[in-house]
Amino acid sequence: MVNTNWGGVSEDNSFGTHEFLELCTLLNTEPYVAGNVGSGTVEEMAKWVEYLNSPAQSTMTELRKQNGRTEPWKVTYWGVGNESWGCGGNMTPEYYSDLYKRYATYARNYPGAPLKKIASGANAGDYRWTEVLMKNIPRHQMWGVTLHYYTLPTGDWGKKGSATEFNETQYFNTMKNCLHMEELVQKHSAIMDKYDKEKRVALVVDEWGIWTDVEPGTNPGFLYQQNSLRDALIAGTTLNIFNNHADRVKMANLAQTVNVLQSIVLTKGKEMLLTPTYYVFDLYTKHMDAKLVPFSFTAPDYVNGENKIPAVNASASLDSTGKIHITLVNIDANKDIMIKAALKGKSYKSVDGRILTSEKFNDINTFENKNKVVPVPFKGASIEKGELVVKLPKLSVISLTLN
Repeated sequence: MVNTNWGGVSEDNSFGTHEFLELCTLLNTEPYVAGNVGSGTVEEMAKWVEYLNSPAQSTMTELRKQNGRTEPWKVTYWGVGNESWGCGGNMTPEYYSDLYKRYATYARNYPGAPLKKIASGANAGDYRWTEVLMKNIPRHQMWGVTLHYYTLPTGDWGKKGSATEFNETQYFNTMKNCLHMEELVQKHSAIMDKYDKEKRVALVVDEWGIWTDVEPGTNPGFLYQQNSLRDALIAGTTLNIFNNHADRVKMANLAQTVNVLQSIVLTKGKEMLLTPTYYVFDLYTKHMDAKLVPFSFTAPDYVNGENKIPAVNASASLDSTGKIHITLVNIDANKDIMIKAALKGKSYKSVDGRILTSEKFNDINTFENKNKVVPVPFKGASIEKGELVVKLPKLSVISLTLN
């Protein structure tokens, strides 16, 4: 087929259903598949679910077996459409919510694979879209509703800005745009609370990250961009926001992971490098399967000209062994910052940490120097008289474990 959305190139679909699900198996991660509501049919999506999930004998399962897969994959996370307000069909929320119910009805549960159906939610600050979906779609038909928001350095889709060439004012504006995610999550969550006080429906932020101009000399439709320390600070800040709203944000995805937008991996031929964003995800893995705990502190603002934003953000969790894990980001480009936090309810004796930082906010990992921006042990945290004391270097992402 011709990929009319991205680059107009011929796409042979050699990386298809089987290859994607094999990759998920190799990575030990759960797949999330989005059905085509824009140009596809109800029957097409229903048969795709059957192909992936049914153990019974049917035309679709026989085709799956002929293609080399005997057992069903049991994929539970299913998007019913994607960006239906735009490239997924340019629909109104009223029309989409009716269409959603039709498609969702025929996306069946098969043994061992109850579907978690996810509605195509709002673009950034389109709060009316969320309102209509929450009002029109019954709770039992919808496990989650999505939210898409990309951090644009300039705020202008026409000229987004370079991934690597930017000054401090441009860096500051990018971080300010990144922090807008807090307001978006709060306001969409408040609308969801009106219709779902029990918080059964998840807010699924399944497209986020920085979006810059493509690297010079690359196909504009392929969206290849470098990944700098700035992007790591965006990743850490955004993940802290999601962690702090864990009651509603139950799923969040970088939709592109290799060579596209805020990638965790870049490749060149058979070579691969890990980006600063990859290492942030690595630092934050301790929060997985842990329980959110409140973490409050006082920190100064990061000031640029007449503008200011909070210089530090953080989130904390308690794991099943009783350890506290805290992730902190200092986005200030010029100042190290000392913070203190009282440790209540339990006595902690030691603190271990790792830090991701570099000299400049536009430092990157390259195929010539893959380890320019990598985590190292962090010794700037201590426990003093029941208080956690941390000296956060400028431009840093830090992960701490309290023992």
